[in-house]
Amino acid sequence: MQEIDELNGRFAIEGVAKIVAGQGNLPMVSISTPMAESDIYLHGAQVTSWRPAGGDDAIFLSKHSRFEEGKAIRGGIPICFPWFRAKADNPQAPSHGFVRTKSWTLDAITMEQDSVIVSLSTGSDEQSRLWWLHDFRLVHRVTVGAELTLELIATNTGSSSFRFEEALHTYHQVGDAAKINVAGLDGVHFLDNTDANREKVQHGDVVMTQPIDNAYLNTGSTLELIDPVLHRRIRIAKENSLTTVVWNPWESGAKALADLGDDEWRQFACVEASNILSCAVTLGPGESRMITAKISVVPS
Repeated sequence: MQEIDELNGRFAIEGVAKIVAGQGNLPMVSISTPMAESDIYLHGAQVTSWRPAGGDDAIFLSKHSRFEEGKAIRGGIPICFPWFRAKADNPQAPSHGFVRTKSWTLDAITMEQDSVIVSLSTGSDEQSRLWWLHDFRLVHRVTVGAELTLELIATNTGSSSFRFEEALHTYHQVGDAAKINVAGLDGVHFLDNTDANREKVQHGDVVMTQPIDNAYLNTGSTLELIDPVLHRRIRIAKENSLTTVVWNPWESGAKALADLGDDEWRQFACVEASNILSCAVTLGPGESRMITAKISVVPS
């Protein structure tokens, strides 16, 4: 494929990073170092795999996911922008915004000590203005190493202010969603989207016993996803993120999703750095803001 050959000619690092035809023949950056392996699609600038050395994949990807232009990849780390869930003033707009189904531009692949840094970008165009009139540029910088670092930088390239929501919608691979705990949210107020967005308070660790779709508000705390089946803890640290979303559709919700296997809900838990609802971000002309998530795996 000419595009892939051209990208390799510009960006490949021999023995470390190359661009290959991924599923659906979509271009994918494949990274392999002594510290970790990872796959990143240009489609949605989406990480679909991160395997730290000596461990299992920390990222879930559905076996039923679509890899098609204009379709979202189920699993991995989708980027939600400039709204989360349905668009408040237009239910016909694509869920979670439009950048997760766009092909992003690969800007750079570099090495820094033992890590590989992949930078991708996208911005406003005729298609985006069908749904959202503002001018913007997004850069997604992914650092693959002993930990996985995601940096999403939003810039207002227009002449008027705008307000947006964003999320790094991470599907963490787990042994059994019904047996995990998420620590670090005790005492935090949240909105329960399975119960008409009623405000509640978290008591102790988050456990999953039914469909869960909670938006934890005004919290920047580091979290631990404790997995007794895979004998590990996934640590999720974040910066410039005031909300944390915890989501799993459970058995009933999984059956309603064509791109998720009926039993695959057990294999993941979404715990994601975000700025949504009352914590949405406002950017003036020329302003930029970065949200960061750092994921690490600790054996237990």
